[in-house]
Amino acid sequence: MTNPIQDFNQRIIDEFRAHHGRVGGPFEGGRLILLTTTGARTGAPHTNPVGYLPDGGDRILLIASASGSPRHPDWYRNLVAHPQVTVESGVFTYEAKAVVLAGEERDRAFARAVESDRGWAAYQEKTDRVLPVVALYEIARPGPPNINASSPGEAIRLVHDAFRGELALIRKELASGAGSLGAQLRVNCLTFCQGLHNHHTGEDVAMFPFLAGRHPEAAPAIDRLRTEHEHIAALVEELREALSGTDLDSVRTEVDRLTTELEAHLTYEEEQLIPLLDRA
Repeated sequence: MTNPIQDFNQRIIDEFRAHHGRVGGPFEGGRLILLTTTGARTGAPHTNPVGYLPDGGDRILLIASASGSPRHPDWYRNLVAHPQVTVESGVFTYEAKAVVLAGEERDRAFARAVESDRGWAAYQEKTDRVLPVVALYEIARPGPPNINASSPGEAIRLVHDAFRGELALIRKELASGAGSLGAQLRVNCLTFCQGLHNHHTGEDVAMFPFLAGRHPEAAPAIDRLRTEHEHIAALVEELREALSGTDLDSVRTEVDRLTTELEAHLTYEEEQLIPLLDRA
């Protein structure tokens, strides 16, 4: 006899993997990962689609809501027993350590989540258990990141599309804001800024020298991209400055400016470098 919940989850998992993290249905347009845990009793791997919250550059947060069920979800019980988990973001796959937040740290994180989406409060109101909040810390490994791509060019495009998708989510959140800059929205923006900085730094110190050494004819394009990195870094700093205040309109303006400039930069980079990467 089939299990409707397992069947639903498997359809989401298959769609997520086939489309590099993009899914339809109830998860469409949200922040979603695939979380693989080790069974608390069986020791077998179990994969679940789980929503997450950005929380800076070194971790993401999960809330074990189970839609307000009186019981913790199985994935939560599994990671309590076996804290090392595997995370699939749609672009990257990595190992992570799960840490259950406690006390004031848990309460602050949950309050941020509720501020950004009242659905979390509705789940808490349905149950007597305190909904756990879990931090996932990526376990650093030597070598390049594990990108779910078949070629270097596809890897760059997928990373770029992830930035595009996150910016689209942030713009949607800003548009639906109730006139104030929420704490979780601020964290979302700052996490994006840090991720973009890390990506451009990696390109400057690794990918650009690699391509320049093999394709001298690409020097003008690479020089232009380096200059654009500096310009985008300045826009990111202006966004950080806006985020330090309380003016939602200023943040919207800076996010719109960054979106426009970054899209032009990403498009040019894809046009110029993807053919060279795939040839290399």
